[in-house]
Amino acid sequence: MTAPTLYTTLDSPIGELLLTGDESGLASLSLPGQKGGRTVQPGWLRAPGVFRAAEEQLTAYFTGELREFRLEFRTQGTTFREQVWDALDSVPYGATTTYGELAARIGASRAAVRAVGGAVGANPLLIVRPCHRVIGADGALTGYAGGLERKRQLLTLEGVLPL
Repeated sequence: MTAPTLYTTLDSPIGELLLTGDESGLASLSLPGQKGGRTVQPGWLRAPGVFRAAEEQLTAYFTGELREFRLEFRTQGTTFREQVWDALDSVPYGATTTYGELAARIGASRAAVRAVGGAVGANPLLIVRPCHRVIGADGALTGYAGGLERKRQLLTLEGVLPL
């Protein structure tokens, strides 16, 4: 028998966050209206205690007191997606990268840039795995599952964009 999905919600400056996972770690972080985001399903159990560390770190992030998350993740993806997600984890607070730079970082060809974009778009851990730090090669803000306005808010919080 599969263990039930555990969840909690957290109010944030960019909307109510939905955190899901199990006793071993955080599996997803979704925003309201997010493309491909999760919604609470029948049978899920509200378990805020399991996500206490994530809640504390997210609160500290939004108040400007935390620059690097230290959480246990329990995500699953293809080997390629996991490589891209690991590369995302290395993009520091206050910095940005491009899809091409991510492709190069994992040793993928220039032709793989579109696939890198797909893996970034499939990131189940918005904010804590910083896909909002990926921008277009021309410096433009490009797709973000949580919406470009939220991407703008996160990059402004991190000092990448002016207030």
